Formats: sequence, C-alpha cells, structure tokens
Amino acid sequence: MIREPVELGIDDHGQVELPLGLLAEAGLSPGTSVLAYSDGDGRIVLRRAEDAIRDLLEDGAL
Repeated sequence: MIREPVELGIDDHGQVELPLGLLAEAGLSPGTSVLAYSDGDGRIVLRRAEDAIRDLLEDGAL
C-alpha cells in the first residue's frame, strides 16, 4: 500500500523528519545509512548506501 504524500517542513537547521511509515514503505529503518543527492529541480533522492554503492560499482551511476 502506498500512502498519500505528506507535506513536511524544513526547520531552521535544514533538517526534515520523515514519518516512520514512509521509511518502512521504502524499506528503510532507523539507523540505515542512506546517500542523499539532488535529482533535478526541487527533488532530493534518498538511497540505501549499500544499494547506491552497488549500482555505482556495477553501472557507474547512482
């Protein structure tokens, strides 16, 4: 089941809290290492570090 989008705010320190349900749907849990990168205008991608590193080594791209 995919949830409806949730509007989040960015605090004064540039931080955003993601709901646990959203993380769980993405297969992420607290303590998981992720890589973050910009993917164009207004988009930020979070990827499990192990998945991103594997793709980078195999395909040369994130």
